[in-house]
Order: sequence, then C-alpha cells, then structure tokens
Amino acid sequence: MPMSSEIKKVFVETVVCAGAPGKEARFMRMLESRQTYKRRQEGCLAAWTGTSIDGAGMVLVQSVFVDNNAWKRISDEVMKALDSKDGGMESVLAGPPLVGMFEIDPEKLRLPQ
Repeated sequence: MPMSSEIKKVFVETVVCAGAPGKEARFMRMLESRQTYKRRQEGCLAAWTGTSIDGAGMVLVQSVFVDNNAWKRISDEVMKALDSKDGGMESVLAGPPLVGMFEIDPEKLRLPQ
C-alpha cells in the first residue's frame, strides 16, 4: 500500500515472544503465516519477524498499520481466518508475549512507496 501524504502517524505493533519447547518450528510457521496474511490486507504497510542473534529463541514480530482502525480490523480478521483454523498462538508460546503499540511519524520509517 503506498504511503499517503495524509498519513500523519502510523501504528506499529511490536511483540516479543518465544516458542514453547518442542514447538518452535510450528510457532515460527504460525507467526509467518500471520505476518503474510497481514501484509495482504489493505491498511497494513509492512509486517515482519526477526529472530534473536544470541540463540535464546526470542522473536520480534512487528507490523505497521495506517491507523488504529486498520490494526483492529486486521487483527480481528487474523483471529477469524487463522486462529479458527489452527487454534491460535497460545498453545505454541513459551509464555506471555510482551506486546506494545506505538505511534510513529511515517517520515522516520523507510516504508515501500
């Protein structure tokens, strides 16, 4: 989705989590499928995952949305489309994730035009 000059702030969802022992591969597949799904939705500007470089198994999951409404709508769609099929992420998480939502000036991000 191209950046619009009328977008004053974007919403960046940030999650730090880890897969449960023995479930790491499924955990990563489920995370990637959710990020891929988000990227295909109008209102999501970018979505990615990153793994910790220290081998601790921590994963950074970030998604950028045009606004809070897009985040809510896409999050609801993920729950309906994916959680209903695979049971959701809870069973493959090592523990509670650290979750935050941040407003960022889009000029500070280098998002695809």
